[in-house]
Amino acid sequence: MKTLKLSLLALVMIAFTTSCQKDEEVVQEEINYTIDLSLVNETDWELANEVLRLVNEHRVSQGLSTIKKDKQHASAYAVDHTKYMIDQSKISHDNFGVRSAALRSQGAKTVGENVAFGYTDAETLVHAWLSSPSHRAVIEGNYTHSGFGIVPDDGGRYYHTQLFYKK
Repeated sequence: MKTLKLSLLALVMIAFTTSCQKDEEVVQEEINYTIDLSLVNETDWELANEVLRLVNEHRVSQGLSTIKKDKQHASAYAVDHTKYMIDQSKISHDNFGVRSAALRSQGAKTVGENVAFGYTDAETLVHAWLSSPSHRAVIEGNYTHSGFGIVPDDGGRYYHTQLFYKK
């Protein structure tokens, strides 16, 4: 048995320490960023519209332009991430790079994201974000559009993802 384990180990070592290279052009696999746009229907749009109204009020008070609601790709990716956070039972920015790249593939120049958990009203949520320097910086960033993933878990506790981007 010991000989078998050593032989397998030697085989694995050979497989990982040897390589071949041909003088051929390296072909990069194209990444597919398609997403089910019907996910946008899972957002609590009443709450999302109020968040956007408050975010835009703040932006105007700072001399910034308002941002437009995106009910397509940004919201689909936001809902997808919110559902991921619900599955994980925690808030995170996991895989933000994928969401950012996906929106860039749709023409976004820059992308930002705020997430939250437990807020049931827009005023408290936006106030909390504005009280946090990093979240405030995203809200006040150079963005033109925003997508929303505001979804309650099975216990009725809300998870929030707001994606911002500049077209």
